[in-house]
Amino acid sequence: MASPNASTRTFQPIKLLACVLVAGLFWLLNALNKDGYSLNVEFPVRFVYNDSMYVPTSPLPKTVMVNVSGNGWNLLGHSWMPFRTPSVDYVVRSPLRESTLNTSAMTASLSEQIKNLRVNYVIADTLELGFEQRMTRTIHLVPDSLHLDMAPRFVVTSLINIRPETITVEGPRRLIQGLSDTLLVRIPGKRIADNYDEEVPINHFRHPLLKASANRVSVSFEVGELLSTQ
Repeated sequence: MASPNASTRTFQPIKLLACVLVAGLFWLLNALNKDGYSLNVEFPVRFVYNDSMYVPTSPLPKTVMVNVSGNGWNLLGHSWMPFRTPSVDYVVRSPLRESTLNTSAMTASLSEQIKNLRVNYVIADTLELGFEQRMTRTIHLVPDSLHLDMAPRFVVTSLINIRPETITVEGPRRLIQGLSDTLLVRIPGKRIADNYDEEVPINHFRHPLLKASANRVSVSFEVGELLSTQ
């Protein structure tokens, strides 16, 4: 004969699920408190060098992948909140001699700067570096008067003024050495018949490694009409 309470004992999946979740949470919290976990973490890196004397000829890596180990909570924080990962300084002591990133030096630097994790090694077969000596050249601007497009019977009646008269361009030595000391400034405009006062673009230094002190100059001159003698 069935017990009088048997009919009231029904399966309750919500309570079972709650028990499983609580047990899983306790297991997870206990696991995160343990050491010995390892994880590959991407750290932002800042290259420290004398940028007044040297310029990188190729983009420097912004991050480096590192294998670290430590407490589960610390690793979880780096995994879920990468924006909190501190930037690591890597000192380039001899830019002209270092062609690759020294992973041993990077590992030592990481170990000094990151206190809550153990740095095992840097994951990088080859991280290439390229530097050249920084050089600056002063270039004199000369108006290209031969290619002025003047209206019939109109001529330039004054000096052609360019402001500034010179610009400086800086960049890697091999590129700067190939630049001339003077630059002809082409003056745009068709059938010019009035006094000219415009800003003219300087588009000769588009190489990403070159930096000019100005990319526009002011050009002005007076224009007059030749009168007929008849």
